[in-house]
Amino acid sequence: MEKRVKREVRKQLTIDSPTVVAVGVSGGKDSSVALVLLEKILGAREDVEVHAITVDEGIAGYRPPSLEKARELSKRLGVPHHVISFMDEFGEDMDSISPFTGERTPCTYCGVLRRKCLNIKAREIGAGVLATGLNLDDTAQSIMMNFTRGDVERLARLGPHVKVQPGLIPRIQPLRIIPEKESYLYAILEGVEFSDDSCPYADPALRNDYRDIVDGLEHRSPGSKFSILSSYDAIAPLLRENYPPAKLGRCECGEPCLGDRCKACLLLEEVRGRHTNS
Repeated sequence: MEKRVKREVRKQLTIDSPTVVAVGVSGGKDSSVALVLLEKILGAREDVEVHAITVDEGIAGYRPPSLEKARELSKRLGVPHHVISFMDEFGEDMDSISPFTGERTPCTYCGVLRRKCLNIKAREIGAGVLATGLNLDDTAQSIMMNFTRGDVERLARLGPHVKVQPGLIPRIQPLRIIPEKESYLYAILEGVEFSDDSCPYADPALRNDYRDIVDGLEHRSPGSKFSILSSYDAIAPLLRENYPPAKLGRCECGEPCLGDRCKACLLLEEVRGRHTNS
C-alpha cells in the first residue's frame, strides 16, 4: 500500500521549489492515514513541509473527539496543526445551520463551507497543494454521481487538479487508488488512532445511495471500483480539453468564484434569511 501511494504522490505532485503540503485531517481513518503516509514519503525532504489542517464545523458530540485525535496525531508526527472553524469564519456552525437548510441536506452546506475553510487556511499557510483523504470508494462514488446527474463539467473538475487557478489551492488525492477497507486495515496495523464516529447529519446525503450502488457492483463484480476509476482516468484528458477551467472572478469575501458571489456566501445568505423569517 505504501508503494502504491508513493507512486501516486509522485504522479500527482511536482515540486519545483520549496513548498508546504497541507493535508486536510478530520481525525477519521482516511485523512489520518493520508497524513501518516505523506509524512513518511515527504517528511525527510528539505524542500517540503507537511502541515495538517482541521476544520471545526461546530457539531456537538461529533467534532470535538475527532479534532482531538487529529491534534494528537499531528503532535506525534511532529507536524504543525492548524484549526479553522465555521464559527470564526462565518459566525455560524452546523448546529445552528442544520435546522434551516430547507430542501437542501446539511451535507450540501457543510461540504461547501468546509472546502472554503480548507482553501482559506491552506492559502494562509502558503501551501502549494492541499491533500485530502479521499479513497477509491469515495472517488468511484463521485464519478458515478456526476455521470448520473449529467454534470460533465463538474466531472472534468474532479481532483487531482492538474491546473492551478488563481486563489485556489490545487488538490491532490494520495489515496485515490486505495480501497476503504485497505485504508482501515493500514490504520489498525500501523497503530494510527482515529475517530470512527458517524456524523449525525450524514443520513440524508445522496452519497449514501451511491455508496450502496457502488458497493453492490463491487460485490457482484469484484474490481468494479478500480474499473470505474480507470475508465474515468482514460477520458479525463478529453473532458478537461472540452471543459477547460472557467475564468474566475472574486467574491466580496475575497474568495475566487464563478459569478459575482461564491457558493458559500450564497448558502449562508439563504440560511440567514430563514433565520430572520422563522
